[in-house]
Amino acid sequence: MRIMGIDFGDIRIGVAVSDPLGITAQGIETITWDGGSMKKPAERIRYLAAQYGAEKIVIGYPINMNGTIGPSAEKVLRFAEILEKKTGLEVVKWVERLTSVEANRAMHELQLKTSKKKATVDKIAAALILQGYLDSVRK
Repeated sequence: MRIMGIDFGDIRIGVAVSDPLGITAQGIETITWDGGSMKKPAERIRYLAAQYGAEKIVIGYPINMNGTIGPSAEKVLRFAEILEKKTGLEVVKWVERLTSVEANRAMHELQLKTSKKKATVDKIAAALILQGYLDSVRK
């Protein structure tokens, strides 16, 4: 069963997908959007979910360090509702903290050029979110 991972952001949305056995996650795309209507990126994710045969979506849920829900988490909740309606798939909210920081650190270690970082960081963050979920369900 393939699972899709989403790192939702105000400008870019990272997308990852698991292998068919649900063991590893790999980033597949970064969707750039204007921060307006969430329907257009949701439609692209619907297409990708169908293309890869995803049966579930895991979306990063960025609650604050003190456990409260801030503006970013509220946007994720709205986008998750739209995704459920568009795709008909279960959308799991996965608490994530600092995945973008971790993704940037990984790219720094790989010595990626700055011009490539913006196009890559969200894909890597989505893969980290999804990998965390996959690891937790295998235990």
